[in-house]
Amino acid sequence: MIRSMTGFASASGALEGWSWSWELRAVNGKGLDLRLRVPDWVEGLEAALRKQISAEVARGNITCNLRISSAESDGSLQINEAHVDTLLTALHEIEARAMDAGVSLAPSRASDILSMRGVLEQADQAQDIDALRAALLAEVPTLLRDFNEMRAQEGAALADVMQEQLTQVENLAAEAAALAEARKEETAAQLRRNLARVLDNSEGADADRVAQELALIAVKADVTEEIDRLAAHVAAARALIGQGGPVGRKLDFLMQEFNREANTLCSKAQSSELTTVGLALKAVIDQMREQVQNVE
Repeated sequence: MIRSMTGFASASGALEGWSWSWELRAVNGKGLDLRLRVPDWVEGLEAALRKQISAEVARGNITCNLRISSAESDGSLQINEAHVDTLLTALHEIEARAMDAGVSLAPSRASDILSMRGVLEQADQAQDIDALRAALLAEVPTLLRDFNEMRAQEGAALADVMQEQLTQVENLAAEAAALAEARKEETAAQLRRNLARVLDNSEGADADRVAQELALIAVKADVTEEIDRLAAHVAAARALIGQGGPVGRKLDFLMQEFNREANTLCSKAQSSELTTVGLALKAVIDQMREQVQNVE
């Protein structure tokens, strides 16, 4: 089954005073572009999250937002002892180097140290971050499942639309074949008239060159190859849709081939009826290409 590149999923959870909410959304993209907005203080979360999403999504611009909040606390503060020890060691080394260099420093005050970032923290921040990270990552598979279910539903709708458009291409190609067959006699008569006119005025001309030019005219008027290739492209597109998976790039390339055949058919038409069919083909192919832009 093919999947759309657009999708959305959300989830929320809680654990021992923490609560959080997820949002995962995607829009079309040429490749895979992951934009993760997660708290950097949960160590290792972003790398693990990036790995899980990359394993499930092949293309699209993906945005994942995670908001974490803690339960209301009494506002009490506590000293981060490990951080203070690191700061005091650094201050001692700085003061020693300053003395060796003959530089006089003002005495450090406790209030200066307390104002440094990370020295004081909310008491509830001492909770187990490892348990929080594990709980968050445990929710990701469910979030991705919901996300992929939505993309699969949209992909099924896209497949139905494209199958109908492929049927339209088949019908128009069949109409073009019928028109080409019906004008065979007229085309042959036209070629005979052209040949007679050329022969009447070809005194001194290279007979082989004249034959080549007439053969070229006949080839330029024949749309059989274009109609055959359109049928082959329809079969290839149906096979890709049936195959499923991330086939959007292949379908996009195939749309270019469809368009090339429709353009050539129009240029060879030499009749208003066949030109009309060719233009209708181009319109359907353009609509189909718009749908393909949404396929993963």
